[in-house]
Amino acid sequence: MPAADALRRHWPEYLIEAAGLGVFMIIAGVCVTLLEYPRSALAVAIPSAGVRRGLIGIAMGLTAVAIIYSPWGRRSGAHLNPAVTLTFLRLGKVAPADALFYVVAQFAGGATGTLLLSAVLGNWFTLPPISSIATMPGKAGEFVAFGAEVAIAFVMMSTVLATYASARLMRWTGICAGALVAVYIAFEAPLSGMSLNPARSVASAVPSGLWHGIWIYLSAPLFGMLLAGELHIRRGRRTPCAKLHHDTHHRCIFHCDFAGPAAKEVSP
Repeated sequence: MPAADALRRHWPEYLIEAAGLGVFMIIAGVCVTLLEYPRSALAVAIPSAGVRRGLIGIAMGLTAVAIIYSPWGRRSGAHLNPAVTLTFLRLGKVAPADALFYVVAQFAGGATGTLLLSAVLGNWFTLPPISSIATMPGKAGEFVAFGAEVAIAFVMMSTVLATYASARLMRWTGICAGALVAVYIAFEAPLSGMSLNPARSVASAVPSGLWHGIWIYLSAPLFGMLLAGELHIRRGRRTPCAKLHHDTHHRCIFHCDFAGPAAKEVSP
């Protein structure tokens, strides 16, 4: 399908992807500010950095699950991540034009979310220690951060593809993804800042101006997820659709294997 036709027919899904990551970034920014800003009552009440990070992880894991299973998430597929979209492109489930507009929407939506939060919270959000929740390499350095990002991206995409390939586990794909987000924030964040998502890292760098190590967050998640996709192909496993949660009540714009109305393209 030509790009112009894809834009005309599928623009609602593109807007949902932008809004989804924008909302995710706003909730993340609010949670981190409440729990990490030194003058915040919650930060004072919870002195343990590990406990605060765990609470942020739980909040963001639940946010991811809520978006995936929401009516909007069920329509767009709730990728919210260029690395996820491009992996499904490699797997033959997303058309090139849709992949292009999904990626553009994800970057635009994430940046819009952090810029809106910057306008509301001002220096509380943009200056250290919050720094617009920028992802930065930990004390172990950039190469450790790169390896950690590759690892968490590989495990995330492998889990999504494995659960989605199983008729028994398919409905739990979004829950598994959200649980991994929570675990990663709680335990992996000290190594790389836990990006997992190029658009998420760029969204934080735009208002904060912290671009150090951005090459890690643009490349490592994509490398890890594409590697998971390649192994999935070599194992001959099925990929029914590019949605993280599929139902029969929302149209599907992807190369979908499910029968029924949701597998057919209909007007918005």
